[in-house]
Amino acid sequence: MHSPTIKDVAKHAGVSLKTVSRVINHEAAVRSETREKVARAIEQLGYRPDPSARSLRSSTHSYAIGLVYDNPNAHYVIDMQNGVLSACRERGFGLQIYPCDSTAPGLAEELVLVVRRARLAGLILAPPMSEQSALLATLREHDVDFVRIIAAREDPKDGMPCVYVDDHDAAYAITEHLIQLGHTRIGFLWGEPHHRSSPERYQGYADALKDYGIAIHRKLILPGRYAFDDGFRGARKLLALKEPPTAIFGCNDEIAAGVLAAARSAGLDVPWDLSIAGFEDSPFSKQAWPALTTARQSTSEIGRHATLHLISSLQNQHAQPANEGFMPELVVRGSTAPPRQT
Repeated sequence: MHSPTIKDVAKHAGVSLKTVSRVINHEAAVRSETREKVARAIEQLGYRPDPSARSLRSSTHSYAIGLVYDNPNAHYVIDMQNGVLSACRERGFGLQIYPCDSTAPGLAEELVLVVRRARLAGLILAPPMSEQSALLATLREHDVDFVRIIAAREDPKDGMPCVYVDDHDAAYAITEHLIQLGHTRIGFLWGEPHHRSSPERYQGYADALKDYGIAIHRKLILPGRYAFDDGFRGARKLLALKEPPTAIFGCNDEIAAGVLAAARSAGLDVPWDLSIAGFEDSPFSKQAWPALTTARQSTSEIGRHATLHLISSLQNQHAQPANEGFMPELVVRGSTAPPRQT
């Protein structure tokens, strides 16, 4: 038989994990009847608080937070770090960067251990960790404060703090721009499917085609990763089709830069022979020639607001700030134009 956990106590008492933690740590902001109910549950279950878990609660008095990420795009990571760091400096907090493998078994327990050892006040979770329900449940079970950065059209209102980014509507706007230029055969190159941004961007693409009465050609849609090489390989495959696309939408700017390189290697004139669009407005989009049409995503501001959200919630447990949403903005540059008339 397993030893009772704090989660068992919360369920038995009919209260939240945070309430049990407050009782265990003798915090004043708990009603006497609730305190007695939790105490009875602890006694009936024979629960014994873990001393290291108790010390975790006191870590909220520390002035350091952690940024947890796993993203192959160095530009995204740097922008995110800059935004988080600016908020930390503004509020007098330190920052610990924690890159990790989002697919590693036991990652949730690893993060709990990091928080305990470094006495972090809380975590900023970047995708895809921010979208892993089992990981989030483990962090909550161990009373770790966090704010998620997620891809979503609206506030999920699931009781967990987040900053959400509307990738769907931004991808819809990019696809609509290509359609309005006259393109009907538009290729789409995915990023990692376990990042929610990938299916959100794909769905925006698919919905735009559907709304304009354009058939979705499965041969024009290829899986991949958020990487230059995947953009290059994917574009070569699409351009080798009997009926190749006249435009390709890469799931991020790095993919789109790979598409541009593939078009150049095939002797195509961009944008007249092939229009290309990316997503995120990274340096890839500005340094390319021609510069890439994309969706400007304020990654630094997203990181900054997520951090301010976390710090505000740490400093006032009784008045949680509202979740915030961001909408990437369509930026039209020289890589898109009407298809060449034949």
